Amino acid sequence: MDTPPFDPFADIKEESKFWRKVKENPIVPLGMLGFIGMGIHGAYNYKNRGKMSTSVYLMHLRVRAQSMVVGALVLGIGYSVVKNMFFDKKESKATK
Repeated sequence: MDTPPFDPFADIKEESKFWRKVKENPIVPLGMLGFIGMGIHGAYNYKNRGKMSTSVYLMHLRVRAQSMVVGALVLGIGYSVVKNMFFDKKESKATK
């Protein structure tokens, strides 16, 4: 009876939750980086917006930033569909 007690935080101690999620789905941080990058790009180019009003410029920026996130999600879903349809079947047939 020398079994160690159950530790529910064992994997959190070894690595943070964020890095574990990044390893499970690497496309999400790509979307986050695209969103942050678009925000930085918009802030940098704010002074060169021309005669466009600030509210219209910010709406355009918001749409571009959201499209980065949605594009990353679409890439992630496409990757998982292709992986499940083509690559996992070959592995399951090889194990039978």
